[in-house]
Amino acid sequence: MTKVAITGSTGFVGGNIAQALISLGFEVVGLARNTTSENIPWEIRVVNFLEVNSIATGLVGCDAVIHCAIHNDFNKLINDREFAYDSYVGMTSRVTRAANQVNAQTIYISSDWILDGQSHYTEETDPGNPINFYGALKALGEQVIRDLAPQTGAICRIGGVMGFHRTKKEMPRGQDVGFGYFVASIVQNLQEQKEFVVWGGDRVNKIATPSLASEIGAQISRIIDLKVGGTFHLVGDDAVTRMELALATCEVFGLNKDLLKAGEPPQDALFPSGVPVDSSLSNKKTKEILGIGPMSIQDLLNAFKKEWESGKVSPITQRKMRKETN
Repeated sequence: MTKVAITGSTGFVGGNIAQALISLGFEVVGLARNTTSENIPWEIRVVNFLEVNSIATGLVGCDAVIHCAIHNDFNKLINDREFAYDSYVGMTSRVTRAANQVNAQTIYISSDWILDGQSHYTEETDPGNPINFYGALKALGEQVIRDLAPQTGAICRIGGVMGFHRTKKEMPRGQDVGFGYFVASIVQNLQEQKEFVVWGGDRVNKIATPSLASEIGAQISRIIDLKVGGTFHLVGDDAVTRMELALATCEVFGLNKDLLKAGEPPQDALFPSGVPVDSSLSNKKTKEILGIGPMSIQDLLNAFKKEWESGKVSPITQRKMRKETN
């Protein structure tokens, strides 16, 4: 059985990836700084993320490591640049070096926010042009993979991630100026017959190519099984505005669209610097390499609805094993 380690396995994206991989027949272990009292259905290995050898010990027996862990206290990242650099770039370097020691593939979770927001359906070959510190840190992490694992390392850009937290009962936050938790926030509010304000304005990410958190895990399964490296865009086919996504959510979930209103975010919800207006990603090359079929926004919303109602992951993509050659 293929064994995969995940940093940040108790987080939103990492937890969904873990559950998706388990559902597809992988064995998952989480690398963490401390033990957890939460009921996690996979092994947790405690490592010292400041030491390459400790991380390498945690990766023994693993075929790949998916690096999801990030520090998301943005005020601290701004106020302590050395801490920010080490939390993102230094951490990615140590994880990759440790993976190289044990011959494990490194898979790095990046972001559509490495873009400047001036292009539409940006291709996988674009190195990015970040306009805020978060995007810059993620872009520097991408370069770590290119430098330290040029043949086997996989850079996986994601954006507009739909889903709900697998290891916590409540969502960590509601709508923000990106697309994270956007759909879940709409469903939660409209099911309670509450009005929902779809944010706009100059400092809001207005267009993205959303995906489903568990679907990201399913597509990563193909990267691991096919043993391919490079840059991949693990997103859906459709670039949508926030209001288009909100209306599509109402249609799929059977919600009252009249409860949707347009407005600007409160000042305390704004990101402390600019954000990309259009962060849409082209997935054409990714789909060709991984053999992934059509994936409309309706397909993804239907899969998320199934997850919302069942509590179980429901990725669209299924596992595809690498063909052995004689």
